[in-house]
Amino acid sequence: MTGPQDAGSTQAVSALPSHYQRAIRILIRYAIALAIVGLLVGISYQESTKKLPYADAPAGVRIESVYRLAMTHGHIFTMGVFLPLALAGALVLARKVGGRELGPGALRWLLLGYLPFAVASIALQVYKGYHFLLLARAGERDLAVIDAAVMGGSHVLRYGIWAVAHVGWGVSLGVFLVLLWRSLPGRSGR
Repeated sequence: MTGPQDAGSTQAVSALPSHYQRAIRILIRYAIALAIVGLLVGISYQESTKKLPYADAPAGVRIESVYRLAMTHGHIFTMGVFLPLALAGALVLARKVGGRELGPGALRWLLLGYLPFAVASIALQVYKGYHFLLLARAGERDLAVIDAAVMGGSHVLRYGIWAVAHVGWGVSLGVFLVLLWRSLPGRSGR
């Protein structure tokens, strides 16, 4: 049974180009997957920090060892859930206000640039968070030693991987946002 609202929503969906529909589906699925990951990291963080009691580690060491995982939980939701959903919404809204259609190449910057590099950045944050926590749980109390041991102590590897991930998602997102901005009509609506 199809009512007037169902017919209107079908028409609104079909008004979007097929590559927009595909991109929006990918963004929504990505956000759902990262929301699940974010919840699991949050639970893992809560359970892992219980295994580093204040009696075993001075307050400063404990806080430095656990806050990275708490920050990762927030980054997952910001970079992996809220931002992709906002970008999906921006695609639809830009078309609704008369924005020009972005080509598949513009959407590739978002889907093949931002999304994978954002996941890499999040994975690095989870790694670093657990690196600090596990070494503190193992008895290391010198934060400089813990920090120096990230990525096996290789500064080139550490900063190289971080640079590629962060620059990759930053540039990809930046290019997409500029293209989206340029697709919008001017003040006169043209």
